[in-house]
Amino acid sequence: MSNPIPAPTKLAHLVLNARHFDQQIEFYQLLLGARIVHDAGDIVFLSYDDEHHRLAIARRPGLLPNLRNMAGVDHHAYTYENLDVLLGTWQRMKTAGYEPIWCTHHGGTISIYYQDADRNVVETQVDVFHSMEETNAYLLSEDFQANPIGVDFDPQTLRERLQRGESWETLRQRTPSGPRDPSTIPRAYLGGFNWLMLKLGKLLSRAPKQQGV
Repeated sequence: MSNPIPAPTKLAHLVLNARHFDQQIEFYQLLLGARIVHDAGDIVFLSYDDEHHRLAIARRPGLLPNLRNMAGVDHHAYTYENLDVLLGTWQRMKTAGYEPIWCTHHGGTISIYYQDADRNVVETQVDVFHSMEETNAYLLSEDFQANPIGVDFDPQTLRERLQRGESWETLRQRTPSGPRDPSTIPRAYLGGFNWLMLKLGKLLSRAPKQQGV
């Protein structure tokens, strides 16, 4: 029996090439509470914990726009300590003029997505379950099998419920909704072309089929 392939100990950092360099730095400092640990002029290193850097942003003049319809990374995600912190982040971003592009309860996470100045998508989330064992068990459940996409929510309403003192056990519940069609995912998340193709596919699937003569 061969030895297993050694696995990394962690995912260390992400590097973003930026068309809108200054806006990107401002956005991620605000979203992640990140600090600049090194500024080399055309590349800035950011961290929000004890890692030497979690995110680097590089100035790249002349880059083509991100069209969201090309192969590559779909989004990157960051987990917050609890729902209060997640929704506090939402309020801070909203006050600064940044609105989320999608708020959905995936079942295993409650997630709020943003789009940065270069149209990269970033997910902020809180884990629903107390352990990975519970999460893995949920992924095999009928609820998740029926709808792995998510049940959308209004962060303002959820924050008001939290502030009224509703328990985490109540707030973390996802209302079963049955299957969800991918064409219902927000256009801003999917990108215009992908969204259009899904909508077109949905319309074609509903079109009456011609009977053979």
